[in-house]
Amino acid sequence: MSDYAEPIARLIDEFKRFPGIGKMSAQRMAYFVLRLDKEKVERLCRAISDVKENIRTCSRCNNFSDSDPCRYCGPSRSAETICVVEKPTDIMAIENTREYRGQYHVLHGALSPINGIGPSDIMIGNLLERLREGTTREIILATNPNVEGEATASYLSILLKPVGVKVSRIALGLPMGSDLEYADKGTMLNALQYRHEM
Repeated sequence: MSDYAEPIARLIDEFKRFPGIGKMSAQRMAYFVLRLDKEKVERLCRAISDVKENIRTCSRCNNFSDSDPCRYCGPSRSAETICVVEKPTDIMAIENTREYRGQYHVLHGALSPINGIGPSDIMIGNLLERLREGTTREIILATNPNVEGEATASYLSILLKPVGVKVSRIALGLPMGSDLEYADKGTMLNALQYRHEM
C-alpha cells in the first residue's frame, strides 16, 4: 500500500523517470505541481505536449528543432566546419562560447561495444552524405572525454581520413569522465580553440 494518494503516487513515479531524479526529488516536484494553480498546470501540460508534437530531428544534422533544416544548418552558419557531438545538449555548451560559427552533427550516442552500441546505432550516415557535397574542410570531433567518447572519436577519425577533410579533436581541457553539457564557458572555449588534428 502506497503512502500517497494514487494520483500523487503515479505522478511521483512519472517524475522518477527523468534522468537524475530520485524518489525525494520526484516527491518535491509532485507536491510543487499540486501547489500550482490550474492555469499553470495546463500551461506545463501544453508545453510538454507541444514539444512532443512540434519538435523533430533536423534531416541534415540530427539536432532537435521545430524547423527542417534547423537554424544551425542555415546559410548564416559556415558549412566549411562541422562539429560532431554526441547529443543535442552538447550544442548549447559550444554555442555558449559565442565563438564557433560552423555547423553541427549530432550522433545521438557514442560507441559502446560493452553496451551493444556499434556504428550502426549512432547517426553517421547523413554526416557522410554531407561530406559528399564538397563544402566541408574540417570535422571537429567534440565527443565526451570518456571511454565511449574517445572510442567514437577514434572510429570517426579512421572513417573520415580517406574523405580528404581535416579531422581534429577538441582539446581535452575538459576532465575525463565528464559531459560537455556541464562544461563552463571558459573550459569549453579553450577546448575548441586548442583542438588538435587526429
